[in-house]
Amino acid sequence: MENFVLSHLEPGNVFRFFEELSRIPRESGHTDAVSAWVEDFARARGLRCRRDELGNVVIWKEASPGYEGHPAVILQGHTDMVCVQAPGTDHDFEKAPLTLVLDGDWLRAEDTTLGGDDGAAVAMMLALLDDDAIPHPPIEAVFTVDEEIGLLGAAGLDCSDLEGRMLINLDSEDEGVLTVGCAGGARCDLTLSLPLRPASGKLCTLELTGLPGGHSGAEIHKNIPNANRVLAQCLQALPDARLVSLYGGEQDNAIPDRAQAIRWVIDQAQDGDIIALIGKGHEEYQEIRGVKHFFSEEQVALDYLAGKKQAL
Repeated sequence: MENFVLSHLEPGNVFRFFEELSRIPRESGHTDAVSAWVEDFARARGLRCRRDELGNVVIWKEASPGYEGHPAVILQGHTDMVCVQAPGTDHDFEKAPLTLVLDGDWLRAEDTTLGGDDGAAVAMMLALLDDDAIPHPPIEAVFTVDEEIGLLGAAGLDCSDLEGRMLINLDSEDEGVLTVGCAGGARCDLTLSLPLRPASGKLCTLELTGLPGGHSGAEIHKNIPNANRVLAQCLQALPDARLVSLYGGEQDNAIPDRAQAIRWVIDQAQDGDIIALIGKGHEEYQEIRGVKHFFSEEQVALDYLAGKKQAL
């Protein structure tokens, strides 16, 4: 296992498949490569499989000798991951592999999320399918896509050829614990119609960084500060100010650890002022649900100045 940093860890097959998986970009909405990898795994071992138009993959493995009469068990995990990087880094989640780092007893990725949710499930399922020495009933392994942006793969999965009536979802944080129910979730998209008004003054940037962040599913109860909420409270406390733009967070299921707002402070404008825009460096986009939308602080300032000039 040359160039595998996890080759000495046990169970060996699980960590080997996890490391192979970590070399495949698999951001939600960009899962073609990982779906093809899972499909190739099955075909290389002569296992029956199918891949649908969404990218979901189902692999069947017949029962071990002596277990043919047992009911089939469905194992399920998702192949996509939440892609968030540390401030000041420039990781391309659509092209670049993750860099795994062993830090004492912890496994992490350098400057990015690790993808253990739900890469651990994918690795365990592949390790089980790869090992003929483990006794097992008939297995139906279901690898769904785009879980992190709304369970899209699972919602579109054709289950008509699945025979199992027991499904084990491998997407939890506690080893040895079985969860038999879920409260579910809700996503809201809000659109506000706000009036635009010309303003004069000094352009300032208010940036909030350094908060710990976290996963909204596993850590929402820990009262971790949400940078969007904290920033909004700061803005509300500032009198006589105009908002040019507001941006915070990278994924809607990650607690934001970075937020930014460009402010007009009404009564500060003076001839000869120097305006400094300090944002996300060279990036001229905001990424929302895997779609990159143009956003440039420089352009915001230029558009404002142009409008101000026309108003004169």
